[in-house]
Amino acid sequence: MSLRRLLVAAATFVLAGAGLTAAAAPSAQAATSVPRFDHIVLVMFENHASTQITSSAAPYFNSLAAQGANFSQSYALTHPSEPNYVGLFSGSTQGLTSDACPKSYSANNIAAQLIAAKLTFKSYSESMPSNGYTGCTSGTYARKHNAAASFTNVPAASNVMYSTFPASSNYASLPTVSFVDPNLCNDMHDCSVGTGDSWLKSHLDSYAQWAKTHNSLLITTFDEDNSASLNHIYTSFVGAHVKTGTYSEKITHYTVLRTIEASYGLSAIGGAASVSPITDVWN
Repeated sequence: MSLRRLLVAAATFVLAGAGLTAAAAPSAQAATSVPRFDHIVLVMFENHASTQITSSAAPYFNSLAAQGANFSQSYALTHPSEPNYVGLFSGSTQGLTSDACPKSYSANNIAAQLIAAKLTFKSYSESMPSNGYTGCTSGTYARKHNAAASFTNVPAASNVMYSTFPASSNYASLPTVSFVDPNLCNDMHDCSVGTGDSWLKSHLDSYAQWAKTHNSLLITTFDEDNSASLNHIYTSFVGAHVKTGTYSEKITHYTVLRTIEASYGLSAIGGAASVSPITDVWN
């Protein structure tokens, strides 16, 4: 037997003794960092606790949780809505304690970070009347749910209508990071859990499935719960590199922000600097 065959046979024997095969060995290594994704899409829903996102009321949300990483201990930052959007976007609630509009900030944020790193960002808002719109409300659009519109260092070209979100045949043209804001009905603010569930399946399931084989990720979460003291919310990650399972570490909007920053080698800003990125969910 040649030396090469002897070495291969010896390696196979050692792996077999450990209960592994040569093909299975690499998957046994735990990830120690966040993968660098080609695209991340984050979609935020409204005002429901994790206990309200049941299999009967929200079958598609539960399907996503089963397809990817389901975070059983995910929490919002505060009440009401707007400070949570601002916090996830910039690592700070910026002293905001209400849903007041208009507010204007110049602090660093994920969009400004990405653009400075020669990457791209867009916030896609459903029912917003025009690209770059900075008005407080328009029909079922509310600026309080679109943090990008409140930061002076985010260009108007990064604040766009959801109708410009690429078709399924063109997801490769998505920005590096996208935030998606359904309108006041489809985000469950004014309409039912079932309405939001149907909207998510109809509009983003094709992206979720595409992401799995195109080095991309879908993050689905909520701004806050139903005004309860716990502020316990649904959060799931579905896409490439994700190990399916339920994860019980406590995470917040700052953890999600830190994880996105870590994917692209960006410095942690604000409250994101006090938490670690999520690394245990990756293959």
